Amino acid sequence: MINRKFRLMFALIMAIAIVATGCGQAKSNNGGNNGQAAQVENLPEAIKEKGDIKLMVIRKIGGDDHTAQFLAGAKQEGESLGFKVDTFSANNDAAKFHDAIAQATNGDYDGVLISHGDDPATVEDVKKLKEKGIPVVAFDSVGELSEVEGVTLTSQNDELLAQQTLDQLVKESGDQAKLVYLWVDGFPAMVRRNKIYQETLAKYPGLSEVERFGVANENTSVDTQNAVAAMLTKHPKGEIDAIFATWDAFAIGAARAVAEAGRTEIKIYGIDVSNADLQMMQQENSPWVSTAAVDPKMIGAVNIRLLAKKIAGEETPAAYNLEPALITQEALKASSEPVNMVSLATIIPGWGTTDAFEEDWMKALKAANGK
Repeated sequence: MINRKFRLMFALIMAIAIVATGCGQAKSNNGGNNGQAAQVENLPEAIKEKGDIKLMVIRKIGGDDHTAQFLAGAKQEGESLGFKVDTFSANNDAAKFHDAIAQATNGDYDGVLISHGDDPATVEDVKKLKEKGIPVVAFDSVGELSEVEGVTLTSQNDELLAQQTLDQLVKESGDQAKLVYLWVDGFPAMVRRNKIYQETLAKYPGLSEVERFGVANENTSVDTQNAVAAMLTKHPKGEIDAIFATWDAFAIGAARAVAEAGRTEIKIYGIDVSNADLQMMQQENSPWVSTAAVDPKMIGAVNIRLLAKKIAGEETPAAYNLEPALITQEALKASSEPVNMVSLATIIPGWGTTDAFEEDWMKALKAANGK
């Protein structure tokens, strides 16, 4: 009898609690924006009507720090708006990548951010998402996605990334330099970077490519290190002046190989940046002398803002480029303290921050969420 009375009393207390919290619909700051939205006067009606908003971020490549930071930036931005954000990296497994998109299509997501969709199947995947009425933003993905109505294609300004790096290479290593080219075909960003490389070779006929290598997998840095180490045994001092690495995973492997071989007369010019990259560039006698990059966390954040605007029914561009900055070893070593991704802003004004597509209602949501 006592147990029965206790159970009845417990059930009554729980029922009162559920009613008091709006029938259990409002979520915490990490899961939804119902409670916070009530405090935002200028919130778009479409966002109000959605209530709790759930996003999916799906990236094909993985296993590198750039991916980790991109996903972290997307998740942080979404959660600061009160959205729930799920992330997935396929680690270069095409089957897992497309399966994840299929699951998102059939799930209860309000928007999907795709990264590095590099094949025709991605276009078909996105068409299915759009048929379900799910907004899509695609980063560093195939250009054919521009033919799918309502999709925004974003990228780093890959042409400028390559141009900044190659200009620095020519400036420091000369227009007669003998190069190793670290590049892999098949990715839209790599195709754009290669275009500038070919134009640079044409502009400076004295530049010569000694060898090239490139793979994209979960062991890219290690495979690159082994490949460059083998190249160094074939080409004694004087036969290689510089290495152009079109991805920081390449630059990491190359830097290790060059350092271990004691061949630091060879200079490495890279693209992309991370804390690990900055640490390596600042090491004594590091061969990695410059890299051109956009903050990957900021890339993730900007893409989420674009997705939020689509959910809100606001106008978004068909394409958007994020502008890079050149980071030199000389500038890093001029700092009195070791430089990381946060303190990089002290030597590169504006690094890691942008108000691109950050609407007033987004700022208000962040303030309501205490972010």
